[in-house]
Amino acid sequence: MLNDLDHQLFLFLNGLHVGWLDPVMTFISSELGWLPFYAVLVFLVFYKYRWKGLWILLGVAVVITCSDQISAHVFKPIFHRLRPCYDPLIEDLVHLPKGKPGGHYGFISSHAANTFALASFIYITMRQHYKKIGWLMFSWAAVVSYSRIYMGVHFPGDIICGAAVGMMLGFGIGYALIALKRLP
Repeated sequence: MLNDLDHQLFLFLNGLHVGWLDPVMTFISSELGWLPFYAVLVFLVFYKYRWKGLWILLGVAVVITCSDQISAHVFKPIFHRLRPCYDPLIEDLVHLPKGKPGGHYGFISSHAANTFALASFIYITMRQHYKKIGWLMFSWAAVVSYSRIYMGVHFPGDIICGAAVGMMLGFGIGYALIALKRLP
């Protein structure tokens, strides 16, 4: 029953595509598209924390590595849930602006895990200096995650579970860094 709901919600959301949005979502979904965002984030870290910002960047590296490795090497090999574009029940109905991805399995979404892990970590570690950082980070993570449904490579359940795993890691590692008193 949940699987049917996930399929229906995916087909609805993926079916909202329009031609002019395809290159925009392809850019948002690509790691290259994140570089300007990351550059601004690094600037904000060093602007406020100076050299103590290296602790935040180290935390970011740990958070992203953990979320990426857990999603790709723990969840996907255990669950073997096919991506929508490889699911024989709906593969002919999936809009794929960029074509099929290399990996056949999509549970959980590494993009969602990574972006929500980063958003949670940055929110926890920088919220006292940047009051609206949470809105920015979580909005960005949500748009990137939605782009994966738009691109036809993840079901909404893949995104939701990836976001949950990422948030647990981001908040956990963020609070650990604060507990170690590495930030002012």
